[in-house]
Amino acid sequence: MATEMEATNLTEVVELLPNYKIPIFILLGACALSFVSIWLAAAIALFGLFLTVQTTIIRLQFTDKALNVFRSGKMIRSFPYSEWSNWEIFWQPVPILFYFKEVNSIHFLPIIFDPKTLSECLQQHYPR
Repeated sequence: MATEMEATNLTEVVELLPNYKIPIFILLGACALSFVSIWLAAAIALFGLFLTVQTTIIRLQFTDKALNVFRSGKMIRSFPYSEWSNWEIFWQPVPILFYFKEVNSIHFLPIIFDPKTLSECLQQHYPR
């Protein structure tokens, strides 16, 4: 009987895998820009390195009740679906930005995780 209760209390958790496409593209763009302006290339390269680090340490987990954000394995924020009013993934041919709106705030995240799984989880947990 205890195992039946434990099984019913378990919730499905989907953690998005990291996706380094955008940070790599930005770093390659910075290399190309170094022939035009070393200072502009350096600024863009720093942003690319920042996104690379973020891709390595940030994880998104979808649960039945909320989208949870983890940094280095520690939960830093939870966004309950009950407070969401809208979401969007911008530029579908190559997804680069994830936007969602809560009742009192707006959030933008670069797509530094698997965009296909992100879209599937959003459709499952907060369909339009």
